[in-house]
Amino acid sequence: MTSEPTVADVAAILDARYPPSWAESWDRVGLVLGEPEAPVRRVLCVVDCVPETVAQAREVAADLVVAHHPLLLRGVSSVAPTTYKGRIVHQLIKADIALFVAHTNADVANPGVSDALAARLGLLDLRPLRPAEGDGEGRGSGRVGRLPAPMTLAELTHHAAATLPQTAWGYARRGGPTA
Repeated sequence: MTSEPTVADVAAILDARYPPSWAESWDRVGLVLGEPEAPVRRVLCVVDCVPETVAQAREVAADLVVAHHPLLLRGVSSVAPTTYKGRIVHQLIKADIALFVAHTNADVANPGVSDALAARLGLLDLRPLRPAEGDGEGRGSGRVGRLPAPMTLAELTHHAAATLPQTAWGYARRGGPTA
């Protein structure tokens, strides 16, 4: 009989796949909160750890939330429940839900977040926008590719909004109406 994986087990797997050393120096990745020895039966993957995704994690009985964007990217002086981020931290702790972040370290991986986004958009012939130095063929920031058919910037923006996961900030474009 095998035992259930723990938060530490899942964090180790994620750290091996997306090494923290691959993250930008300003980034904050890894285990943010949660008991390392707590069992993990269900994981919820989200773009942003916001009140709505915490509620979703509770609804699906997730033990771990893996978020792409860091909740605590910039320093905070308090995680009081009266603050936006503090309320999220308190809700996660009360629900016994751990939080792990894989951000720029997952962006540069091959395959990684950039590849997944490019695939969802239908891009072909991918290559890194900014190749990473060192090991890892095809590793780097962003992806450049070719669309299967020409489209305007407005069409691409609508396609992205319809195809990609929702974010806290939505989607925007710059340019004229026919760009």
